Amino acid sequence: MNTRVRIAAVCVALIALAGCHGAGKKNSTTGYVSADGQITRVKVADRKAAPTLAGDDLDGRPISSTKYAGKILVVNVWGSWCGPCNAEAPTFAKVSKTYASKDVEFLGIDVRDDPSSGLSFNRKFGITYPSIDDSAGRTLLGFAKSLPSQAIPTTWIIDAKGRVAVRIMIDGLTAATLLGLIDDVQKSTA
Repeated sequence: MNTRVRIAAVCVALIALAGCHGAGKKNSTTGYVSADGQITRVKVADRKAAPTLAGDDLDGRPISSTKYAGKILVVNVWGSWCGPCNAEAPTFAKVSKTYASKDVEFLGIDVRDDPSSGLSFNRKFGITYPSIDDSAGRTLLGFAKSLPSQAIPTTWIIDAKGRVAVRIMIDGLTAATLLGLIDDVQKSTA
């Protein structure tokens, strides 16, 4: 990786992890900057390879996105401390169960959190898919070459060929919106 790309990647990760410097509206009580209402869809011909996401899950076991090769992968960046993440968690719990038998997998990236808080969050909302413990912020660097995170929460949909197809940065993500985006990605790579 050349120096410019590395510097850009570090800057993007720091902005995303700061939680106070992304796009969108500032919540004056937490210093959190929410997403700005963007859904970025990438044409099939313009899609770039998704990074390999790897680390320890919230129970300390190794996990990698390579486990999901050949399937659509929905990757959600979240933190238990994040108000919008708490608001959209029921959506992810519901939609992940809807697609459980349809070659669509879900993987979380828990940032700026400790694993025990992340596990409590998952229990509270009934989230059963794994999350990478990314308290150090290294996992997000991989998206610098495709569609970087600019706010928390951010969600990516990776197509079955391992390419970034959609980036979602909106507050109030609904099940209908997420279902529709996943269905569109399934159709575009079928």
